[in-house]
Amino acid sequence: MAAVLGDYYHSSEWAKQSLETALSFGKEDLQIDYCTSEQLPEILEKQPDVVIHFKENRVNPANEIVETWLTQEVTSKITNYVENGGSWLAWHSGLASFPVEGAYIKMLKGYFLYHPQKHHLVHYKAIGGNSVLPSTTSFEIVDEHYFVHCDSENTNVFLFSESIDGQSPAGWCHSFGAGKVCCLTPAHNKEGLLNEGFLETLRKCVNWLILR
Repeated sequence: MAAVLGDYYHSSEWAKQSLETALSFGKEDLQIDYCTSEQLPEILEKQPDVVIHFKENRVNPANEIVETWLTQEVTSKITNYVENGGSWLAWHSGLASFPVEGAYIKMLKGYFLYHPQKHHLVHYKAIGGNSVLPSTTSFEIVDEHYFVHCDSENTNVFLFSESIDGQSPAGWCHSFGAGKVCCLTPAHNKEGLLNEGFLETLRKCVNWLILR
């Protein structure tokens, strides 16, 4: 398993703690190889079972001239990896600031639109009959409420989010070639990333990606 975690606005240490805590729930004997976006192409050549992506496309979002890291070459390596049987988790900022008409977003079938400036209580609830989460899954966190575009007709939405700001899909999954794609929108703050309900949800998403 490989993981690309963290960017200008998102703590790699918080994401790492969240991921390792989530996977320890099931006592899976999983090795996680952490890498940078620059190292990702080399990691993909090793055909990891799962790649967990928690990193937005902008390298320096606070600068006047903003640079991005996802080139067409890296995009091709990602999509080829999944099409040939790999599994990809686009988690929170892994859905943000990528070209919406590009091959990467077309593979994900969804992308980040915006979140309200003020954090509110966000309620997450599973959709019955899905293949990722128990239908009883439900948790609440005070955090960013991600609003996304999701091609719900061509993917399987398994989690919804709701706050005083509205509703949005929060988790979806589908096949892509011989591989699998899962997208998950929470969370941003450390408290949300370590919420027990969220950790269980993250673990279930990784489990779904691992199962063949």
